[in-house]
Amino acid sequence: MRHVAAYLMLVLGGNASPSAADVKAVLSAVDIEADDAQLDRLVASLEGKNVDELIAAGQEKLVKMTAVAAGPAGAAAGGAAAAEAEKEESSSSASAGGAADLFGGSDSDSDSSS
Repeated sequence: MRHVAAYLMLVLGGNASPSAADVKAVLSAVDIEADDAQLDRLVASLEGKNVDELIAAGQEKLVKMTAVAAGPAGAAAGGAAAAEAEKEESSSSASAGGAADLFGGSDSDSDSSS
């Protein structure tokens, strides 16, 4: 991840195609040692590609995955939430009635004997 972060910082800084040496220089500036094998793999996989286009393509994939996953899960969650809300509503009205009986009767009896 450190290699990707350094690579992206270089791209944001204006270097459209950073080399392995560029990434090593960024990492060494903050006393981080680069893993040559990972760095070479990263640079080779990004060679000749536009990072902005890669990020945009990745965002599109995430949106599609989120929309597909949220469809069925959202419907199930919505139905469960409605059932839960209905259950809470009925239990809260029942518990309010039970509270009046807790102290010996209904509200009409509470102040009549004082």
